[in-house]
Amino acid sequence: MLQHFSFKPLYENKQLPGWSISFFYRNTRYTAEYEPDGTIKWLGEPPTDEQAVKKMIHELMLFHVYD
Repeated sequence: MLQHFSFKPLYENKQLPGWSISFFYRNTRYTAEYEPDGTIKWLGEPPTDEQAVKKMIHELMLFHVYD
């Protein structure tokens, strides 16, 4: 489960898509950039179970951003 999930726009012009995301997963902090097409660019090492984490991120972004 992701904890303390947060996101903010990458650009001041909020019409340009892209978000900076950060969260804790298994007591480790991760940061990444979430692009409009769903691509996640990790800013550091990705989690060991990256695919499961990506699925959780996509679900949260759909709920918070695209809802």
